[in-house]
Parts: sequence; structure tokens; C-alpha cells
Amino acid sequence: MPCLLALLAVAFPRVAIVLLWLFTNFFAVLRPNILIPILGFLFLPLTLIVYTYVLHAYGGHMGITQLIFIFIAVVVDLGLVGGGALRGRR
Repeated sequence: MPCLLALLAVAFPRVAIVLLWLFTNFFAVLRPNILIPILGFLFLPLTLIVYTYVLHAYGGHMGITQLIFIFIAVVVDLGLVGGGALRGRR
């Protein structure tokens, strides 16, 4: 089941965010600052999920491994956003 949720999060990150928001308390660590979830949902949804996971799993400690995870999520998010522009040119 966790693998299925991970595939859902990568394929449809905004759907996964809505489901996590409605049925779990996954985003409870982001409650004091409501701007981060809103901007993350609009611009970098996979990065929002990975960032929140890092906050949960590592207690907010950002080591090099956690920063690499976040960097990979940013690259994947930017690739998902800009992927259609390359196809449109050809």
C-alpha cells in the first residue's frame, strides 16, 4: 500500500496533497505557516510532499541526505512543469 501511495504522489501530486490533507494529519507540522502549503500546492507539489515528509521523518533536521531528497523533488517538479514546452516546439 505505501508503494501505491508513493506512485500516486509522483503521478498526481496535487491529488495526493488533497487526499493527505483530508484524511491524515500529515501537514500538521506546517500549520503555523499557511503560506508554504498554498504555494507548494500551486507551484511545487511534489516538493511540498517531500519537504513535509522530511519534517516528519527526521524531526526537522536538514542534513545533506534530506537536502538531496528535496533537490531531487524540485528537479522533478520543474521537469513536470517544463516538459510540455519542449513538446510544443516540435
